[in-house]
Amino acid sequence: MVTSDPDLPAPVWDAEGRTARLKQIALDLPEAQMVHVEAWDHPTFRVRNKNFVFAAADASGISVKLPKEEAAWVVASVPGAQPTGYGLGRHGWVSVTTPPADDDAGWRQMAEWIRESYRLIAPKTLGAKLDLP
Repeated sequence: MVTSDPDLPAPVWDAEGRTARLKQIALDLPEAQMVHVEAWDHPTFRVRNKNFVFAAADASGISVKLPKEEAAWVVASVPGAQPTGYGLGRHGWVSVTTPPADDDAGWRQMAEWIRESYRLIAPKTLGAKLDLP
């Protein structure tokens, strides 16, 4: 079963307030939706039915798609970062640990990666809206 109501409580959703930060960033993007997939037991964030963020059930980590060169840099230089499993890593998907909710600098970095993932996944017309003033 798939549910797309962002206010639906998920069983373990909110490790140290990370959920609110993640939702604030991802759902602020044009046409973004949070979708909880029961079979996976964790939420995803989608634009027009395409995932741009996979999140851990407790929001302690996310997977995002980045350009391959940037993904390689993140894996090589960010502690704990790794290519996303299930073969997604070879396509630029990277899994990273989210910072504590009160780490503003860490969440600015998460926001950059989430927005980049959105740009790569969303239709070009939606991605272009991120660059408008």
